[in-house]
Amino acid sequence: MIHVAIVSYFSVGAYDNNTLDENQMLSGILSELQISHEIVSWSDPEVKWEQFSLLLIKSTWDYFDYYPEFLSWIDKIKKLGIPALNSMDTILWNSSKRYLLEIESKGYPVIAGMILEKGMPISKENIESKITSKTWVVKPLVSGGAKNTLKINSENWENHVDKIQSWVKEEAFLVQPFVTEIEEVGEYSLIFFNGMFSHAVLKTPASKDFRVQHYFGGTIKPVNPSESMLASCQNLINEFAADSLYVRVDGVEIDSVFNLMELEMIEPYLFLAISAEALLNYKKAISSRLL
Repeated sequence: MIHVAIVSYFSVGAYDNNTLDENQMLSGILSELQISHEIVSWSDPEVKWEQFSLLLIKSTWDYFDYYPEFLSWIDKIKKLGIPALNSMDTILWNSSKRYLLEIESKGYPVIAGMILEKGMPISKENIESKITSKTWVVKPLVSGGAKNTLKINSENWENHVDKIQSWVKEEAFLVQPFVTEIEEVGEYSLIFFNGMFSHAVLKTPASKDFRVQHYFGGTIKPVNPSESMLASCQNLINEFAADSLYVRVDGVEIDSVFNLMELEMIEPYLFLAISAEALLNYKKAISSRLL
């Protein structure tokens, strides 16, 4: 008999405030499909992973806080040979924002930026030689939830350089050009199941903020993407995520061209409650994979 793990995390309220519990929504779907399952934390040392025939990775929202341990867990699951959706190889590739530069190198419009490698000295001149924008967003290469994320102006570099250098001493960071469309319009999220478009939302930051996450006061509303936006996202899915159960494509439109911000393939919030159709599409995708 199939026994499925819904893989979550030990919640301390840091990343799941003001959200509907999609773990429980997924559990409800599996119950309707009469599939045996449990909700477990990826970092729980008591979990006997061998008992599961499949892992559904849903909300490992703290993986970047414990990245070495998360990598060890991925390695353990791979050695045990337990299949996962999304796959462990996909999650490993997607766990570092280095993938953005890979996608950009293949000709896709991406807000990729440049990497400040761990332990290396940083300089304003080096950043300015590669990023034309005068306003930058600095974030860890392995990160989520806007952790240790700064929006800075190049003119105020001296106010931030010591802090950023101390961060880079510990881990690699990404510097990206700040995109004004985030403040003016917002960030689009298009959700795909089994390579097919399901639904989309527009995330708008709170006034005088640039972080679109709901726990920073951002607002979310359902939208219908334009044909060109949908086509751009479908192209990304076809090349980089064709085998994935779920993918959330985050990005902005600049001069009517969709620019990728994130290809979320580890633990994205899927906005399942945004419409009845969204939840139904998720159920159909899971059913086609598991039954």
